[in-house]
Amino acid sequence: MKFGGGNIKNLLKQANKMKEQMEKLQAEAGEKTVEATAGGGMVTVVAKAKGEVVSIKIEPEIVKDDDIEMLQDLVTAAVNEALGRGQDLMKDEVAKLAGGLGLPPGLI
Repeated sequence: MKFGGGNIKNLLKQANKMKEQMEKLQAEAGEKTVEATAGGGMVTVVAKAKGEVVSIKIEPEIVKDDDIEMLQDLVTAAVNEALGRGQDLMKDEVAKLAGGLGLPPGLI
């Protein structure tokens, strides 16, 4: 199959432009935040979709029990839940963006 030089250049330009758009949109999506709780709301974690924990809030009542292991488990559970939600959000956002760019599902 033969391609003219101009067609290849145009194709490369479009590919670079699409790559730049995807990188920009992924960066924007990564800044979105998700929240997760554990222990009936005793521990709340807020994280960015890109995987960065923004804050951890621990209700004072749970600290009074002196059960450090339970507190550690609740913090771990809330962090893992928040990070999982962030990953899901990123997957959803990237899938939407890929569809908007006319890319077939599953390509990215």
